[in-house]
Amino acid sequence: MEYTLFDDYITLQALLKELGIIQSGGAAKVFLSDNKVFFNGQLESRRGKKIRIADTVAIPDQGIEIAVVAPNQTERLEHEKELAEKKRVAELVKSMNKEVKKTKTAAANQSRKNKRADKKSPVRFPGT
Repeated sequence: MEYTLFDDYITLQALLKELGIIQSGGAAKVFLSDNKVFFNGQLESRRGKKIRIADTVAIPDQGIEIAVVAPNQTERLEHEKELAEKKRVAELVKSMNKEVKKTKTAAANQSRKNKRADKKSPVRFPGT
């Protein structure tokens, strides 16, 4: 199988997680102790091993061989569009959260003012 790498590198645990071989990054340590994983033909047990373009990862027990390849121009453009969209949505959510927080704060302040006005407690003067 081929994995298209858009960054400079990916760690072994991130690669295994992204391909669905393991469920979480925390499971990588156990997976690597239970299975033989080969990086460019050599046994690898470090979950933080950096994998770059043109590297290969093999898991013979499961019959998996992963070749890390560079993206072509079309894939790179599509990836950049996806990143831009994610950034746009994140900014939108951030601004919406700020607005909700302002609304809640204003409502809480108004509620406090209303409670104070409803009590009709006597006026207190300092020093008495």
